[in-house]
Amino acid sequence: MSATSPTVYRSLWFWMRGHRLRYGAAVLALLLSVYFSFQVPLVIADVIDAIFREGAADREPSRFVKLLLRVVGSDGLRRHLWLPGLLMVGLMLVAGGFSYLRGLWIAQASESIIRAMRERIYDHLQHLPVAFHAAADTGDLVQRSTSDVETVRNFLGGQVTELGRGIIMLIVLIPIMLTINWVMTLYALSLTPLIILASLFFFSRIKAAFKEQDEAEAAMTTVLQENLTGIRVVRAFARQEHEIAKFQGKNAAYRDLQYRVVCLMAWYWPSSDLMCLAQTGFVLVVGARFVQHDALSVGQLFFYMACLGMLLWGPLRNMGRVLVDMGKAQVAIGRIEEILREPRESGPARPMALPTEMRGEIEFDRVSFAYQDGQPVLHEVSFRVEPGQTFAILGPTGSGKSTLVSLLLRFHDPAAGAIRIDGVDIGQAERKAVRARIGVVLQEPFLYSKTLRDNIRFGHSEAPRERIEAAAIAACVHDNILDFEKGYETEIGERGVTLSGGQRQRVALARAIVKDPPILILDDALSAVDTHTERLILRALADRHGRKTTILIAHRLSTLMHADRILVLDHGRVIQTGSHAELVNQEGLYRRLWSIQTSLQQDLAGDPPAPAAEARAALAQAEAPTHV
Repeated sequence: MSATSPTVYRSLWFWMRGHRLRYGAAVLALLLSVYFSFQVPLVIADVIDAIFREGAADREPSRFVKLLLRVVGSDGLRRHLWLPGLLMVGLMLVAGGFSYLRGLWIAQASESIIRAMRERIYDHLQHLPVAFHAAADTGDLVQRSTSDVETVRNFLGGQVTELGRGIIMLIVLIPIMLTINWVMTLYALSLTPLIILASLFFFSRIKAAFKEQDEAEAAMTTVLQENLTGIRVVRAFARQEHEIAKFQGKNAAYRDLQYRVVCLMAWYWPSSDLMCLAQTGFVLVVGARFVQHDALSVGQLFFYMACLGMLLWGPLRNMGRVLVDMGKAQVAIGRIEEILREPRESGPARPMALPTEMRGEIEFDRVSFAYQDGQPVLHEVSFRVEPGQTFAILGPTGSGKSTLVSLLLRFHDPAAGAIRIDGVDIGQAERKAVRARIGVVLQEPFLYSKTLRDNIRFGHSEAPRERIEAAAIAACVHDNILDFEKGYETEIGERGVTLSGGQRQRVALARAIVKDPPILILDDALSAVDTHTERLILRALADRHGRKTTILIAHRLSTLMHADRILVLDHGRVIQTGSHAELVNQEGLYRRLWSIQTSLQQDLAGDPPAPAAEARAALAQAEAPTHV
């Protein structure tokens, strides 16, 4: 997205809702701070003129010096020069007080805005479709949610003030200078428009450069995040050198773009210094001529030089830095808005309510589905799961088993057909309500970098200790947890890296059991456990039979054979359905797979093997490549 200025400013104005009054108060405090700051050189100018008796009769002194003269008189002022000094200290204290209030109110407003921005981004990410997260780079999302937000914070908290300070200084200073000598004022500000135009030109160049730099940094962050997440795979395949080379490439691209930004900055600062010095020298020369011709007093020349120094070497010279941060903020707010413009998971205008006490009946009615590439995955799939039934789904890789789970959880919606739970079309129900009634253990269980207890009670935050331990016992992981020194309070690493694959699966299973959902889905969730542990888990889950619905997806037929019904998928179509006893006596894929697995078990036991040609043919057909 190309973040145009009006869009960015409208967005910033939107984010400032509820804090605009505080920003207004900060602007007023800034105005008063600048006003009292400029009174200091006016006091010095009046004192110089009073000492040298130059121009005093021709010019009205500043209001603060006028008050001082009323008290002590001109002679008293010359005899007690500490009085103007005390006045200047007082003026600076007042200016500093208003400057403090300005900083305080700006900080309060900007930090509140950024907190709201972070929370809204995080909330929005939680409600974006699964398809968005599947296509997005995690590192890029992290970059937008952290670094880009921080860029906006720096602009709102610092550079907005600097930009306002420069504008207000011009608004306050120009009338004061005009009242002294309008011709000298024109000379004093003659190069100011050139400095501003140079800054704006620089801004147009730096904004595009920073956008490229920010995207390169996001790409580098993505590589780093992927590498650290998959460090075990990198080590297992000895791909360190490849990963280092890939990171070096992204790092070099980021360095080159950063170098381009530095070069632009290196061009700007010397040129702005040159223009500021030229302006200062020009004013000094012209002012000296004015003093020679009695058109300007020494004190007035000092005032012009002091104010010009405050203006040129302050806001105007820093205009480049302000505009750089403004460019960064434009890019950052544009990248943030890209996320916030992504549509959330949609739902019906008037969602239907699911029954409070669910029976767990599931029905797929002629369901078809295709991913974004358009390749069909499911073709008019229909089946029915009775309440309290243990239902198994079997099929070769790519047959659509996990897609069925995604549709049931409403990660995606079917292209045709309907899915019903207890007679309610889940497409007409709220996604959150559907998912709240389903417990799922996916093929790759995700665990948080927290304690084992926190991970197990993730789906039921108020679960008591007894319920957590009962779920761990049912998942056959309780004894393993007790073997750890801290038991259930053991901190596991990111994604549960300190646990074995089987332990991760069983902790994830315990997490689903604690939830005690009406529908439990195990999507190849026991693949990493041994057959003995698997039998113990299935025996514990048998207590749900008749009360809660259980869906099993696995490649190991011993996991599925005790299910009430078994559905066999192939290339997204239902090709067989029935009990184990029925299917094993039918010609078809289930019987061939059963023969293969039985033969392998006989081989391991030392029994004569089944014909190798038949086994290879069945395996080839079962694992035929297809799209998921």
